[in-house]
Amino acid sequence: MAIFLTKESTVLVQGMTGGEGMKHTRRMLAAGTEIVGGVNPRKAGQVVDFDDRTVPVFGSVAEGMAATGADVTVIFVPPPFAKAAVIEAADAGIGLAVVITEGIPVHDAVVFQAYAKNKGTRVIGPNCPGLISPGQSNAGIIPADIATKPGRIGLVSKSGTLTYQLMHELRDIGFSSAVGIGGDPVVGTTHIDCLAAFQDDPDTELIVLIGEIGGDAEERAAAYIGEHITKPVVGYIAGFTAPEGKTMGHAGAIVSGSSGTARAKKEALEAAGVSVGSTPSETAALVLAQLDAVSEVTHN
Repeated sequence: MAIFLTKESTVLVQGMTGGEGMKHTRRMLAAGTEIVGGVNPRKAGQVVDFDDRTVPVFGSVAEGMAATGADVTVIFVPPPFAKAAVIEAADAGIGLAVVITEGIPVHDAVVFQAYAKNKGTRVIGPNCPGLISPGQSNAGIIPADIATKPGRIGLVSKSGTLTYQLMHELRDIGFSSAVGIGGDPVVGTTHIDCLAAFQDDPDTELIVLIGEIGGDAEERAAAYIGEHITKPVVGYIAGFTAPEGKTMGHAGAIVSGSSGTARAKKEALEAAGVSVGSTPSETAALVLAQLDAVSEVTHN
């Protein structure tokens, strides 16, 4: 199985006719994603050829959903138009909106996240790589060739780059789903949302949680794990060498005192029973050891 995205998912791409949209639509199609349309009001009625697939362009998300039954949209529009794109998708009643766009003003993100939640639309992102359920579907920019094998691991990550690295290191085991939630100050789907979904997914045996400095999302995830998660969880926190009091990386993470530090997050996770690696490679080794332990218990 998988979370949020399966082989039954049908996908629209808002901004499909732009440079990034074209490039990644071609990649998603090659990965087996069922892309049923693009959205661009200025090019409605046109079609775009992608190798052996012809994809129609609709004037709005609502038109695309009415014509195709789409239940997912992937958003590649420029930052000034992202808020309107998400609100349009939510108004159309789409179930999942994956916002790849980076550089969206925080105020805009606050507005569209609240709006989408009120309308019942799950948002992943913004400023995220999207999500992939290997062997089923890929919505976003995660390279499909780094983990083609479905498997027993569920991955949730703030960092796109670390998502790719852990998927590559654990490619022989495979993943049920990998979700890049984004590292912006305001995101839609959280670590906790993904933890809950993986807990309920019968094919996910172990969860990998990747966090980074700044904020308290990982501490809140640790508290949730301690109370609700019975599956083994392995973690990694990026930013142990970050200097205190400086804004770091795409997340704009500011570390002040002990709040938001990698060490504080690591300690919170470990107190909840999470094994935390000090490097991505060590994290992958911890995953393999935990899976071996799960298999041993199962077979005994």
